[in-house]
Amino acid sequence: MPNRAERRAQARQNRKGVPQPNQPQNRGRGGLIDEYSLQERSRRLEENGGTEWKPKAETLAPKQENLDPNYSDPKVMKAPHSLHQWFRILSWVLIIVSGIAFAILMWIPKHPMWLILTVSIVFVVGVLSLFFTAGNYRHNPNLDANGTAI
Repeated sequence: MPNRAERRAQARQNRKGVPQPNQPQNRGRGGLIDEYSLQERSRRLEENGGTEWKPKAETLAPKQENLDPNYSDPKVMKAPHSLHQWFRILSWVLIIVSGIAFAILMWIPKHPMWLILTVSIVFVVGVLSLFFTAGNYRHNPNLDANGTAI
């Protein structure tokens, strides 16, 4: 007759079922399946339209989407043609020039406080003006169909 510890161990194993090869062995994550297997199952279900996955003996070439935008395309990269785009360029110029000026001011030993404040204010104005001159995200060639940066 097994002792109490052996009976409890046997009951625990019966509750858990068959151990999975990808199941973590530490106590805190005892009954969870790892993230990779969940993503694989989700991917397979999505490919098969919600039906259960069954192994196939065919090999398919991976889909090649056009992830790299073609910057030589004249529709993607064109010269600024509106006042709105010129203001966006001016905003970036303000940010870059004030950043360079601030880096130079760091190394000058004695400079007036109004100069530091002026450079800082120009930088803030440049950053805030980007919010007003930002374009439509639908026309951004660096975003994919889901809005993720590529």
